[in-house]
Amino acid sequence: MNMIYLVIVVLVFIVLFNFFYVLREYERAVVFTLGRFWKVTGPGLIIIVPFIQQIVRIELRTVVMDIPPQDVISRDNVSVRVNAVVYFRVIDPQRAVIQVEDYQIAVSQLAQTTLRSVLGQHELDEMLAERTKLNTHVQQILDEHTDAWGIKISMVEIKHIDLNESMVRAIARQAEAERERRAKVIHADGELQASKKLLEAAQILAQQPQALQLRYLQTLSNIAEEKNSTIVFPLPIELLSVFTKQEKT
Repeated sequence: MNMIYLVIVVLVFIVLFNFFYVLREYERAVVFTLGRFWKVTGPGLIIIVPFIQQIVRIELRTVVMDIPPQDVISRDNVSVRVNAVVYFRVIDPQRAVIQVEDYQIAVSQLAQTTLRSVLGQHELDEMLAERTKLNTHVQQILDEHTDAWGIKISMVEIKHIDLNESMVRAIARQAEAERERRAKVIHADGELQASKKLLEAAQILAQQPQALQLRYLQTLSNIAEEKNSTIVFPLPIELLSVFTKQEKT
């Protein structure tokens, strides 16, 4: 008899234990009654009728999902390997349970295909220079498709874009050629600006002969600062004109 009582007590304890569930603040329970959706409840203590009702726990916290590396061929036929990370959370537990079998696997697969599709529409230079724009584009596409599942895509970040060694060397040569081109353009711009300034200076000096002679004397002074220099100082024409006037008188 004692054994029977013990078994009954254990069974009652098990049944009572299945009556009560405690959900944390970030958890919700999707309750089904005889297989039909009843309600979403939680957090806190909830009471469930065993064998008649079942629950599915859903977390509302943001999930950080790493997207495995994907082989992508860019629009200019460059093969790259890209991986990313997706931040998402459940905003509607009912749809996350009913509309999709496993929402985490669904988000992962959708993110992989979307990443390959979006990056394949852009050239390599755009992938490297406009990563923020690509992140936003992928995030918008994922958010539109996962809305029916009760999922909100918060953010998508492309982490790495890996290139093979030959492409890295080609990019390095391209960057070097670009730097040389910019240096030549800057040098040419400097020569153009200098020529314009020299032209303006020549025009000003032509209008003021005294300024031209002062500039001439300043140049002679700069030359005299160097040692072992022989300077031939020409006689100004103005002095000769003075002597010619005296002879006439």
